[in-house]
Amino acid sequence: MNKTLIVAEHHDGKLNPATARCVSCAQRIGGDIDVLVLADAPAAVAAAAASLQGVSRVLSVANAANVHALAAVYAPQVKALAADYTHLLAPSTTFGKDLMPRVAALLGVAQVSDLMQVEDAQHFVRPIYAGNALLTVATPAGQTVVATVRTASWPEAAAATQPAPIESRSIDVALPTHTRFIGLESGASDRPDLQSAARVVSGGRALGSADNFKIIYALADTLGAAVGASRAAVDAGYVPSDLQVGQTGKIIAPQLYVAIGISGAIQHLTGIKDAGTIVAINKDAEAPIFEIADFGLVGDLFKLVPELQQALA
Repeated sequence: MNKTLIVAEHHDGKLNPATARCVSCAQRIGGDIDVLVLADAPAAVAAAAASLQGVSRVLSVANAANVHALAAVYAPQVKALAADYTHLLAPSTTFGKDLMPRVAALLGVAQVSDLMQVEDAQHFVRPIYAGNALLTVATPAGQTVVATVRTASWPEAAAATQPAPIESRSIDVALPTHTRFIGLESGASDRPDLQSAARVVSGGRALGSADNFKIIYALADTLGAAVGASRAAVDAGYVPSDLQVGQTGKIIAPQLYVAIGISGAIQHLTGIKDAGTIVAINKDAEAPIFEIADFGLVGDLFKLVPELQQALA
């Protein structure tokens, strides 16, 4: 029987929605689903994980060493529990990409990255070549599957009618001391988080300057949306790199994605292929973005966006 352990991603006592998307993936695999919460004070996060539909049990591990999500510290603890599970999952975020290769190395198995479809418990589909092709990966029978989940391809698990039981665990394993937490710097914003937002407004190189990007922020605020950008806009210095959407940025799946002044290079399209409705505004009628857009508007963005802004207001 399949039994999956999901390593919860959390910050400041809040469960990251990416974990709920991992639960949806685990449900497709089938069998029991446990969620592991590693923290110094895991109660709030464990309760949030227990409220997800499909979760069989939450394992809550309180340890002062887990106050910061250090992959070097988490990995030995995950390995200590691995023998009881057929599958080990984490979201394909910075957190999961840092942690799961270490877990796979400790177990002596190969990691499977970016699960976007599950055919059965041993066969999985993942994107390759910037999303231009899909590859079916077969994992060896009898071997623990260690994988990251492409969260943009999975919906968040619904809320459970009755919370799953929470079990406190103590993991007796030697933890490394060669990795130490120094500090965390993050930009403060009142806007929704880019990776979990239902609406996203992105701007490209056609904006021309950081000052002109103000019209993107204004439209996003009107829509209650997060702000994104193409790599060209980031490289030009219009916005910081944490707003970059695409293969080398953030992979997102909002219900609404508005691309303004973005031509639609394949690397950018890879990051938005799972979006619900795509709206494109560009003066070039032949721009690749229009090939995938549900709605397209050809014209000068500096004229059209203010008009759209006024109509919405």
